Amino acid sequence: MDTSAIAQFVPLILIFAIMYFLLIRPQQKKLKDHQKMVAALRRGDQVVTQGGLIGKVVKVKENNEVEVELAEGVKVRVVQSTIAQVLSKTEPAANT
Repeated sequence: MDTSAIAQFVPLILIFAIMYFLLIRPQQKKLKDHQKMVAALRRGDQVVTQGGLIGKVVKVKENNEVEVELAEGVKVRVVQSTIAQVLSKTEPAANT
């Protein structure tokens, strides 16, 4: 290989590097942050689902499920990964 062949690959390598730092890396960070948020869900947190429903977490179940109360007496089971946002966190109980 001569230098002209290597010079042809330099723009491709630069494009890939730019795509990695501008697209792929931020997406991976966002996914990791979402997984941390979902893992930290606890009873009493007010959440928004990806469908736009706002409710309070009543119970965190096994199998990646959360029971969310949307209104008085209206409870739904939601897959944890469909929680889009936590509006308000409950404070952990103080050990006194």
